[in-house]
Amino acid sequence: MFRAIADVLRQTGGAVATVVTLPFRAVARLFGGASSSAHGRRA
Repeated sequence: MFRAIADVLRQTGGAVATVVTLPFRAVARLFGGASSSAHGRRA
């Protein structure tokens, strides 16, 4: 029973982490692409 609860919590935590980090990843990619193209150099 504890294992089932732990699995549910793990899946929920993974989904929440994905939803929370998605906007930050999009913003980082946006600024990263803008800065690298502005400098004409890829990191």
